[in-house]
Amino acid sequence: MNRITVYERANFEGLSREFTCDVPDLHELDFGDCIASLKVVGQPWIAYTAPKYEGEPHAFEEGEYPSVERPNSFSALRLVHHDLGDPQITLYERPNFQGACKVVMEETNLAYGYFNDRVASHVVQRGVWLLYQHPGRGGWHCLAWPGERLADYKPELNFQARLSHLRPLQPGRPL
Repeated sequence: MNRITVYERANFEGLSREFTCDVPDLHELDFGDCIASLKVVGQPWIAYTAPKYEGEPHAFEEGEYPSVERPNSFSALRLVHHDLGDPQITLYERPNFQGACKVVMEETNLAYGYFNDRVASHVVQRGVWLLYQHPGRGGWHCLAWPGERLADYKPELNFQARLSHLRPLQPGRPL
């Protein structure tokens, strides 16, 4: 059973709610913009800073989070239903899937290689990926979903070929 339990205060204190399916607007359940800690069982969940899965996404894999990076800012929750086993993404040096390419199947810090700050497009074959602007999971980040074909980072992500780190979301343990 996949579930997320959210708490209004850090360290799992205060009011709490448990969810087992997507919640497009936490405000409708009187729990919007008040999450300060959470627990995830099973598959990862994505928390969004605006209703209807809009705004900045934050991924939470299985585990306990006594505090969250952006407390009191989540307005929607989405369970990751995709198969996260055997992840694969292809990165391209230029827009429209042109230039040199690199196939990535695991967490990778691009800062140590040719592709650091040189990725301009991608195709996700499998898994859900977190793409980071800076090495060590730093800076602005975005999600890349299975089947996604992003032809140009500049207008679509405002990333401007500044990808330095990426990692696939990890599947939860089956119960």
